[in-house]
Amino acid sequence: MNRRQFVQTVGSVASAQPLSAARGTALCLNEDNSHWFFTRAGQTHTKESVAAFVDQYAETQVRELVLSGNSQRTSFASKVWDPIWKGYDPDGPDDQPLFRSTTGEGRVNARKWVHTAWSLAQQGIDPYAVWIERARRRGLSPWISMRMNDLHNVDDPDSYMHSTFWRQNPQFRRLPWRAVDWRDRAFDFAHEEVRAYHFRLVEEYLERYDVDGLELDWMRFGFHFSPGRETEGGRLLTEFVRKTRRLADSWAKRRGHKIGLGARVPSRPQTAIDLGLDGALWAREGLIDLLVFTPFWASAETDMPVELWRRLAGDRVTLAAGLELLLRPYPAYRPIPMNSIETVRGAAASLLERGADRVYLFNYMDSQTQMPDAENYPALLHECGRLQTLAGKARRHVVTYADTSAPGEPSPTQLPQKLAAGQWAAFRVHCGPALQRARVRMELEGGGLGAVRVNGQECSAAGAEMGVKPGPERGFMTWTMPGGVAGRVVIDVQAQAAVTIHWVEIAGT
Repeated sequence: MNRRQFVQTVGSVASAQPLSAARGTALCLNEDNSHWFFTRAGQTHTKESVAAFVDQYAETQVRELVLSGNSQRTSFASKVWDPIWKGYDPDGPDDQPLFRSTTGEGRVNARKWVHTAWSLAQQGIDPYAVWIERARRRGLSPWISMRMNDLHNVDDPDSYMHSTFWRQNPQFRRLPWRAVDWRDRAFDFAHEEVRAYHFRLVEEYLERYDVDGLELDWMRFGFHFSPGRETEGGRLLTEFVRKTRRLADSWAKRRGHKIGLGARVPSRPQTAIDLGLDGALWAREGLIDLLVFTPFWASAETDMPVELWRRLAGDRVTLAAGLELLLRPYPAYRPIPMNSIETVRGAAASLLERGADRVYLFNYMDSQTQMPDAENYPALLHECGRLQTLAGKARRHVVTYADTSAPGEPSPTQLPQKLAAGQWAAFRVHCGPALQRARVRMELEGGGLGAVRVNGQECSAAGAEMGVKPGPERGFMTWTMPGGVAGRVVIDVQAQAAVTIHWVEIAGT
């Protein structure tokens, strides 16, 4: 019995089951609040052409289509928040006041986004209502995602993306006495005015849209309280989630169907708690139906503690493991790689085998914001939500890191690793279901390695491998493993001469 079967067995004796538990694992897919608008700019839109966007996800492994409707502004004609086109002159030049502080390609895409959203509103087309209706008709579960504290472009106080409320209330920011990086400029939810402002959009979403669920995206951007105030702040957010649950339940009675509530929180439970985002508590209290644990953005995290989340959150909640587009072994790694179908398969296989109910795709859209091997997008949608369809496919398990830490929390990374001659080091990676034929790949700078062992078994040097993407420009050194491998793997290495190790992975079928 593997870990996935064990989790399902435990869940079968619980009094309640996760969302659609009987239908097995699947994908959630998040469509952000700008991508569709700027990639479909310049086209003539009708309700049918807008709705057709959803069709590519029907009859795939996508179960929940999660539609992000806002950053600091909304991409629909909100009555309670600024729409993205507030201040826009459709007949004005590109350097009109709304876009003046944005330059280059950013300005081009900004106007595409704003103009497309404005144009649809002029026609009386609400794209979110259209997508929700089409999704349900095509057998998908439509959700709305609300970004709770979006900080795009906060280094530019005049950016077109900022709301009037954010601009006019610097006293409500997380660190009003400092503006060193983007986190300092986040809203501080300790202020009642901030919570009330955001709850108005919660109310509008539930009144405006007949959804299957509302997701509170606390990972956009993850820092909601002044440093040191997160514990008491967490109690405020728990009450905010309770209030949202009550409102969703009241709308469910009016709509005649259940309305789920979801939350996106940091990838590791202690980090989540230390940031005031106790998703496990919300799950245990029955406040949320979908718990997404996830990195922020800088890298996919291939070794998230799924088993611990299940133990802490219980069996009534659907656990979704967030998968980001970027793939870095450590923060300073350059150039910045992106996932391919093989690295996505590796992460998905591991997370599902460990007990995740969903693989949650964030920044995996159908154009521009996408995997470099875009021709494999259909394969991603048809393979990566189930272990059965991943079986026998080539996959890669890459050592990465957790990109989100609470203030003062150590940020552990396994790489880069500098070794003196004769020195040993160990790396941990989770490989999911058994790989029958596997090899170790590493990016080395300087000397070489005299010994490589996987779970104690000696591996055989197999030479250099060039041109693997994602991967280093200098190529990989590889070692063949003597047998198959599954689950938790420890790779022990000994330096033959002084060497720096930048990348470690296990690849195979």
